[in-house]
Amino acid sequence: MKYFVKTPWWVKKIYPFYTWSIPTKEKVLYLTFDDGPHPEATTFVLSELKKFEALATFFCVGKNVLAWPDIYKRILDDGHAVGNHTQNHLNGWKIQNSEYLKDVAEAASHIDSNLFRPPYGRITLFQAKNLRAAMNGKKPEVIMWDVLSADFDSAITAAQSLQFVIFRSSPGSIVVFHDSEKAFQKLQYVLPKTLHHFSEQGFRFLSLKRNM
Repeated sequence: MKYFVKTPWWVKKIYPFYTWSIPTKEKVLYLTFDDGPHPEATTFVLSELKKFEALATFFCVGKNVLAWPDIYKRILDDGHAVGNHTQNHLNGWKIQNSEYLKDVAEAASHIDSNLFRPPYGRITLFQAKNLRAAMNGKKPEVIMWDVLSADFDSAITAAQSLQFVIFRSSPGSIVVFHDSEKAFQKLQYVLPKTLHHFSEQGFRFLSLKRNM
């Protein structure tokens, strides 16, 4: 499995119209959670965030919103932001544009947000340029990331995942975790330690909704 833990500058330069981080000199981090809601993982995440008065952004899969509406409502009630992560977690590079955009539109009927994150970070330029129509006319913000926790990767340990986040995050970083079955075991170790470490360093955790 190949991926960048820290998004290289040249990737950001090739795709400058996507949001990779939020430039700031303040001690602020933007924690994001993909693939939920999930009955155990998302509930755990929400409880941990509350302990640190932390806000985050949840990029939700539409079918999971339908499966767990009460958990989705709790995300919103707790003051967090949400974003569209397609209805069925589709890889934009492996599906026809029309089917991809139809899937985004289906998710948009359940997730009221202009924030969009493509599953696996894979989206074609055509798909990106036509997101607005699929998202009920909202001007889309395609949110990528600066730091990947790799909590989904069975080949790395939870300790390694924590190191990825701690040593590669900086003010304004957008950090990716996953509130999913696959990542839950690592997440239980990594998230509390991430929140504790950066809180001690004077960082705040904000949602993207409040700054975009």
